[in-house]
Amino acid sequence: MNKNNYCVIMAGGIGARFWPMSRTSHPKQFIDILGTGKTLIQQTVERFLKICPRENILIVTNEIYREMVLNQLEGFTDNQVLCEPMRRNTAPAIAYAVYKINEVNPDANIIVAPSDHIILKEDTFTKVILSALNATVKNDWLLTLGITPSRPETGYGYIQYEDSNPFAEDENIKKVKTFTEKPNYDLAVTFIESGDFLWNSGIFIWSAKSILKAFNDYLPEVDSIFKDGKGIYNTDKEQEFINKVYPVCKNISIDYGVMEKAKNVYVLASDFGWSDLGTWGSMFEIRDKDENNNALIGNSVMTFDTKNCVVNMPENKLVVLQGLDDYIVVENDDILLVCRKRDEQNIREIVNAVKVEKGEEFV
Repeated sequence: MNKNNYCVIMAGGIGARFWPMSRTSHPKQFIDILGTGKTLIQQTVERFLKICPRENILIVTNEIYREMVLNQLEGFTDNQVLCEPMRRNTAPAIAYAVYKINEVNPDANIIVAPSDHIILKEDTFTKVILSALNATVKNDWLLTLGITPSRPETGYGYIQYEDSNPFAEDENIKKVKTFTEKPNYDLAVTFIESGDFLWNSGIFIWSAKSILKAFNDYLPEVDSIFKDGKGIYNTDKEQEFINKVYPVCKNISIDYGVMEKAKNVYVLASDFGWSDLGTWGSMFEIRDKDENNNALIGNSVMTFDTKNCVVNMPENKLVVLQGLDDYIVVENDDILLVCRKRDEQNIREIVNAVKVEKGEEFV
């Protein structure tokens, strides 16, 4: 296994769109959502242990989840858990991790991945990542994984690519033309029909040298903050430094701050059974269905004249549903959510309203 391969796993979000299963006190990455016996972050780490040495995997999370991370990930040390004192989006989190890695290995080749994605074709995924690492070790590229779209999905970002073959060793690597945030349905249909768009997976691969140069060029205000930590990273003064600089750091995503501006951005078109598991609709897509196209979780759910629903209920709780079509029905602890599936993008707004009306304990 290549000792220069590193992985940064982003695990600081609260998964608001997966409410009420995912809550601030226990976000979805720390939950066994699919009933496999392993949480999403545990599955993610196992996936990358085929590519990186365990000691080369870093987890970026909120400081309130430090103990949860260490409890769930056997063999991980405090130095591998990077604790943000507050949320500042993906660019500062990545800059922090890369500078920390660069301090011990300037030749590092780094994967950045979310902690809560589902990968159904694990072997294919491993091959894709290894090909991407091979490309970025040989080229000054910022590479992202694009997913071959199967439907006009409005919940994902899209990447348009040029019809070129810049890397002879993998014809699936293309030059990126444009990034587009979540489109409306009609625009998503146009993207699918055009044939040169991919879903944006949010998984990135680059060398430490390439991404640090990009930070310097496109986000100098963020870069300068973390550059000042040279000599402090991987020491007992690191957390104190991070706690000091995070409040003054710009809140910005890596996509907007770097990827949409850089000229050396490439995408590897892939198909490895990916889902970002960001919404109940994405859960519906990957679950087995009954004869009425319902995805049911819970061993005492009864349905009558009900179809196209995703239902997640506690084990042994009798739930009877009649006359529903295309609904989300979820219970977790003291919360019950009933929502039309087509309106699930509004769940984040619902959570905000609950927070205002009912207080923090419910979110």
